[in-house]
Amino acid sequence: MSDVNVLEAVVRTEFGKGAARRTRRAGNVPAVLYGHQSDPKHLAVNAKEFAAILRQHGTNAVLNLMIDGTPQLALTKSVVVHPIRRYIEHADLLIVKRGEKVTADVNIVVTGEAAAGTLVTQDATTVSIESDALNIPESIEVSVEGAEEGTQITAADLSLPKGVELAVDPETLIVNVITAPVEEPEEDTAEAAESAAGDEAAEADAESAE
Repeated sequence: MSDVNVLEAVVRTEFGKGAARRTRRAGNVPAVLYGHQSDPKHLAVNAKEFAAILRQHGTNAVLNLMIDGTPQLALTKSVVVHPIRRYIEHADLLIVKRGEKVTADVNIVVTGEAAAGTLVTQDATTVSIESDALNIPESIEVSVEGAEEGTQITAADLSLPKGVELAVDPETLIVNVITAPVEEPEEDTAEAAESAAGDEAAEADAESAE
């Protein structure tokens, strides 16, 4: 078993929100391990060590779990992060085997500068791919360097690493290059106020004359 991303895990025997809070207070992340027709296992993994692996390898990190001393290969399937305090609240882990293909969502990174006067809109921030469990790319880059108005980049246009295949409709829109909106110049506030005052004075003079 590789010594990369080794993460100690213990089986949890308490469940529910209260038990999850106690797990987090102890410096651990409550996690569920499932897959391969096995019964789900409720685990606790060290929060700091798990977060460090995710920072280095992304949210599709493959873990070498040591569950009470027993090795198990697992893929990080989903991570729930507290919206304000930013700690990891919960994780779902998927049992995988070496050589097995899995489906994962990979981040799309847009690089380059499109042509002047255009605006780049990213319709999809991730793309679903199928890959060997141990060779999931951390991200997929797509360049818009010099792209003209009207350029559309679909999933089929992505340059995928060897052994990686799309798991979505090839026509899925990823990036759209459109004409940049032109902002109308705002009238100077002082000039606008002066103009409004002048109009009011003119109206007042007209009423007096009548």
